[in-house]
Amino acid sequence: MRRRDLLRAASAAALGLTAFPVGWAAGADPKRRKVLYFTRSVGFEHSVVHRPEGGLSHSEKILTEMGQRAGFDVECTKDGRVFDGDLAAYDAIAFYTSGDLTKPDRQNTPPMSARGKQNLLDAVAAGKGFVAFHAASDSFHSKPGEIDPYIAMLGGEFVTHGAQQEASLVISSRFPGAGSLGCAEGISFYEEWYTQKNFADDLHVILVQETQYMKGDCYRRPDFPCTWARMHGKGRVFYTSLGHREDVWTNPFFQAIALGGFAWAMGNVDYDVAPNVDQVTPHANQWTA
Repeated sequence: MRRRDLLRAASAAALGLTAFPVGWAAGADPKRRKVLYFTRSVGFEHSVVHRPEGGLSHSEKILTEMGQRAGFDVECTKDGRVFDGDLAAYDAIAFYTSGDLTKPDRQNTPPMSARGKQNLLDAVAAGKGFVAFHAASDSFHSKPGEIDPYIAMLGGEFVTHGAQQEASLVISSRFPGAGSLGCAEGISFYEEWYTQKNFADDLHVILVQETQYMKGDCYRRPDFPCTWARMHGKGRVFYTSLGHREDVWTNPFFQAIALGGFAWAMGNVDYDVAPNVDQVTPHANQWTA
């Protein structure tokens, strides 16, 4: 059986999981955790964060439901002014954002101020958990020769993507969520796959984007990180490029990975996120856009 077929079989096994919430670990402190989920988009707005009139977006509903079942609360907002206030009430901040969040958007939602952006970075460095999905790496792009402080905190930066397709991810870590699925090698499913750059040299890579069978010129490059964790000062940062499609948000594998990221970022569970980027994706930063 070819490696790609093995990965597809692993995906089918993961989709058959019924236990929930896989990946989640409650903290020793009985205090109920709280997550701020920020989904402001400057420029293109993904369908999973688009709010119908008077309601929450698809991803906001799913994440809120995940929190209810796992035992944490989710506050959803597109109002960038929240970062001018005190962030102490939140155990983790989650982003599904795009563009320069200090600029106006088409939906006329209040932008983040420069002070608010710095407040966010300072809060994470001081120990606030940070979880980011998909287009969060397409936010606050770097200038030539200068990596934006937000990108430096996140650990990688969006370049482009090709057509949606089935592709394989190699599981390179026993990180919470990834280590509990019974997938010995990896997983394969249909998604819009990002290609990225400016990877931090201290990434703990959890999922590797396997490019060998992918269609599209932007994927003609060595394998690179898709999902990772890193420390930013005292703060725990988790990012996955997954989450473009509505069905990905209901995928048990995605939910397990996300809940593992939240549990670790909030400090509910410890895991050694020693850098492994040079071992599992040794040529990721040798590629240039």
